[in-house]
Amino acid sequence: MKLLLKNERHLIERWKNALHNRVPGLEVVTFPFVGDPAEVDVALVWEPPQGLLASLENLRLVISTGAGVDHILRDPSYPRDVPLVRMVDPGLTQGMIEYVVMATLLCTRRMHRTFAHQANRVWQEEEVRLATDHKVGIMGIGVLGQACASALIGMGYNVMGWSRSPKQLDGVETYHGIDGLEKFLNRSEVLICLLPLTPDTEGILGRGTFNRLPQGAAVINAGRGGHMVEEDLLAALDRGRVEVAVLDVFREEPLPTEHPLWDHPRVFVTPHVAAVTAPETAIFAVADAIDELRRRLPLSNLVSMDHGY
Repeated sequence: MKLLLKNERHLIERWKNALHNRVPGLEVVTFPFVGDPAEVDVALVWEPPQGLLASLENLRLVISTGAGVDHILRDPSYPRDVPLVRMVDPGLTQGMIEYVVMATLLCTRRMHRTFAHQANRVWQEEEVRLATDHKVGIMGIGVLGQACASALIGMGYNVMGWSRSPKQLDGVETYHGIDGLEKFLNRSEVLICLLPLTPDTEGILGRGTFNRLPQGAAVINAGRGGHMVEEDLLAALDRGRVEVAVLDVFREEPLPTEHPLWDHPRVFVTPHVAAVTAPETAIFAVADAIDELRRRLPLSNLVSMDHGY
């Protein structure tokens, strides 16, 4: 069996070592490669160039090295009959938990105000409300959303979740669909986006959403840059509808140096590092997927082509 690896350059050797140690009998070639595309059975990829996967005529499985798959499905030539598996990795999940907890604390402890006071050498206390006094709403309660919800509940936050279809989670007040969205937003003092990026969720963090939040809400986006209408966020910040934002993803990455988000005093910018896939932990999910393919078993974490996640 031959696997084509396309990933960030600094991770290639780590992925090759992990594959060699965990998946015996697997031949690994890296992109760009010289060889017969028809010999490739499996593609393990992050942001493959358009047309690459379609050129692999005998491809049997595609594995995303990230939790999202929009970077693959946005290619109109992607062969929709080839199974696509998303990454479910304990290391990636732990990274997202840590980021969401950090971001939530930054917001609820009003650290943007404290940092501003420090920059101006001002000794001024800010009102502190404990976690139990805050309502946190998570958009997207899949694997990552559920893990983050559990962590926040453990800290005492009142957690709500919103998803496309009904879900029941212990300790989480859940809402679903368009009908449940407004009530969910009305109660979310901290709004966290962990949704997959699909045509239905593109631009969901826009004016209509911000106007439904409580005055002075916080917004955290660790989903995808395409979820955010950045101009609408800036407007919501300027009129006080949104008090503070923590953003890890952007429509254009790297974020252009002239972008106003860099300089906004109530915006925290991080360079798409909320949850990073480590080959050493992710290899177990990859090995399981390849084993399932070899043994003709149902594939775990299979992406629905209809839903895009």
